[in-house]
Amino acid sequence: MAIIVKNMLDAKGRDVVTVGPDKTLLEVAGILNDKKIGAVVVTGMEGRIAGIFTERDLVRAVAGKGAAVLDQPVKSAMTTSVQRCKDETTVDELMGMMSSGRFRHVPVEQDGKLAGIISIGDVVKSRIREIEIEAEQIKAYIAG
Repeated sequence: MAIIVKNMLDAKGRDVVTVGPDKTLLEVAGILNDKKIGAVVVTGMEGRIAGIFTERDLVRAVAGKGAAVLDQPVKSAMTTSVQRCKDETTVDELMGMMSSGRFRHVPVEQDGKLAGIISIGDVVKSRIREIEIEAEQIKAYIAG
């Protein structure tokens, strides 16, 4: 049985750190640091996903424009073409999406609204658990 996003979110929770598009990069960098996370979802009207801002976006902005960019709003440096998944998305589909797109965070969207977030760490943890269960089943079968 394939593990899906819903299973992962049921285990870890659906809380997502979000920010508005007008927060400054410095404020958002502080949030990333305080929460010990690598990304925030930027939300607009009615909780809809407007973008995602990651550590990579921060590095890209500072490297390209210098420290003065830290006073700019996050909307000026966020990724706007956000890949999303749904509760029904499988771990294998997520791994393919993350590998081909070279990103580590995927917001979960249901009915057009933010419903959670999955990180590469969540995917790895889920995959390891799946392999452990399979190994236990094989051992039980062999032991008879």
